[in-house]
Amino acid sequence: MPVVGLCNPPKIVHRFRRVIAFSTASKSSLSLPVRIRALSGESQSTMGTSAVRVAAVQMTSINDLAANFATCSRLIKEAAAAGVKMIFFPENFSYVGAKDGDSLQIAEPLDGPIMQGYCSLARESNIWLSLGGFQEKGSDDAHLCNTHVIVDDTGSIRSTYQKIHLFDVNVPGGRVYKESSFTEAGKDTVAVDSPVGRLGVTVCYDLRFPELYQQLRFQHQAQVLLMPAAFTKVTGEAHWEILLRARAIETQCYVIAAAQAGHHNDKRESFGDTLIIDPWGKVVGRLPDRLTTGIAVADIDFSVIESVRAKMPIAEQRKPIDFWKQASL
Repeated sequence: MPVVGLCNPPKIVHRFRRVIAFSTASKSSLSLPVRIRALSGESQSTMGTSAVRVAAVQMTSINDLAANFATCSRLIKEAAAAGVKMIFFPENFSYVGAKDGDSLQIAEPLDGPIMQGYCSLARESNIWLSLGGFQEKGSDDAHLCNTHVIVDDTGSIRSTYQKIHLFDVNVPGGRVYKESSFTEAGKDTVAVDSPVGRLGVTVCYDLRFPELYQQLRFQHQAQVLLMPAAFTKVTGEAHWEILLRARAIETQCYVIAAAQAGHHNDKRESFGDTLIIDPWGKVVGRLPDRLTTGIAVADIDFSVIESVRAKMPIAEQRKPIDFWKQASL
């Protein structure tokens, strides 16, 4: 198959109430110019339905594409059986390399067999997928794109977002990471309509940059913020839940944060703790064990968003950027 659209999006096809956790034991499983890409369609909130069910995955991906695909397939079937409309996977859901350079070796364009296999799963189960952090082939053999792909229930790719903020960090007491050495940074922010509301699409380290989420909420009317991740154990213990709850509170959005969990290999361990958080900052979806493979399931109620925003109307009260430019001490 010819390689097309490298590091570019494909053509676009035009009351949290009850919380359920399903788990199954499994060993597998910076300043840039930013453009806005808001993809419109018909979200569930405009179609008269007040609540819709979602699932967030917790898993331990390894350096085995087939094993990870089998885990994802099983979890999709569990979610579909629970009446879920959309399921959210963590960063690197399809592959975590055992050594440096492995991810570059398996990177593919979005029309390649790996992503198309996941599109088939969506179509077969009649469910939307958030595939957060796919190794998309880059503009040369030395780079890939960390791409969050939204797939609809017909198996068509509705939207793509390429991670803007790359993880170049010296983790305290841990290893040095330099994601930019093999990953091309994205430049577009992405909001897209779905059956579970208007989604603000991000990946992992983006979480530490609140201005991105301010844009998604106040400029592009996001209702649900997506933060699939593979947080390290050290940074996860210190900051994971705090940051996620802060993003939910300050934007008055639901947050869905699917997480990689546990030991992927001898060198890499992820914190885990998949979370679903409501617009008031309350954790409403979580697995009993932060390392277990499974899904957290909850019902999003759009009336909760409306209520929180009406009672505390920060969208109307916030100051324009020019106010802060003119302000003086």
